[in-house]
Amino acid sequence: MAAEVDPKLLEILVCPLTKVPLRYDAKAGELLSDQAGLAYPIKDGIPIMLIDEARKMQESEIRK
Repeated sequence: MAAEVDPKLLEILVCPLTKVPLRYDAKAGELLSDQAGLAYPIKDGIPIMLIDEARKMQESEIRK
């Protein structure tokens, strides 16, 4: 099980590409940017906010 991310940190993080707030998917351990279509991984409770490390989201995962 992945370590929990500090809720205060989640409030201030934005997508490095679009600068919009992110959606937290605790089950997948990712921060999701619907606008960019990218999912940023969380490793050991630390969000990895690098575009090169992000996973391209499937169309069905993106909230419009």
